[in-house]
Amino acid sequence: MSRKTAALGITAITLIASAWTPASAHGGRDLWATVTIVPGREGIVEAAGYTGPALGAGSRLTFTAPEGTEVTDTPLDAHGYRGAVDTDGDSATYTYTGTTNAGAWQEHAFPFVLAVPADAVPGTRLTGCAMRLTDARGTRKDHGTCAVTVGLPEPTLTRPESGVPLGARPEMAGTAYPGAQVTVRHEDAEDEGVTGQGPEPGAEVCTTTAGADGGWSCRPALPLPAGPGRLQATASLNGVSAVSEQRNVTVAPAAR
Repeated sequence: MSRKTAALGITAITLIASAWTPASAHGGRDLWATVTIVPGREGIVEAAGYTGPALGAGSRLTFTAPEGTEVTDTPLDAHGYRGAVDTDGDSATYTYTGTTNAGAWQEHAFPFVLAVPADAVPGTRLTGCAMRLTDARGTRKDHGTCAVTVGLPEPTLTRPESGVPLGARPEMAGTAYPGAQVTVRHEDAEDEGVTGQGPEPGAEVCTTTAGADGGWSCRPALPLPAGPGRLQATASLNGVSAVSEQRNVTVAPAAR
């Protein structure tokens, strides 16, 4: 972990999502990357997509970080490239040190570790992210942009308890980003997959909004089916969402 990372209070690199898109999808520019990063964490922006002529030693890829963020590392593990981060974390580079090779900038995705501040608002599309590829003389050979979106921290589901028989309408509770809408879903334990990721999403049992302190709670309007099942909370805000870990529960049969 870098010293800059420690200063930001970030304990681990968290890759949320990263991909590159063909040039035709973004106005003809070859270089492109997209990533979603949760506030107070790091994610990896992977630059890729160059399809131009071969470039030799001294050619360089420069990544400019979005406003308010910081580049902390260039972790590419490949022979023939030298990574460097600017002293203020505003930008970083990869410099090619090998021989002229058509695949030098085409056969790899080039990762830049990016730290998003803890006060970034989920759903925000950060501005100012850019990439530029130059030859050894500094002549621009390609350029592009990158989409960096602030993600939503995962909610927690702390109640109801696992391992004890529950009533048909137990209280659900946990934490989420303040103001996020929280939806709890239930699926039968015999269904394949996990809630929201299997063939069918779990049934919605209750919805609420996280308070200013991040706490939330709700109770099912209808009784849950008796027997074993799984609960999972989904938080949504400003077009981004995140899910909690699942909680296995058992609903006791109705009294006769």
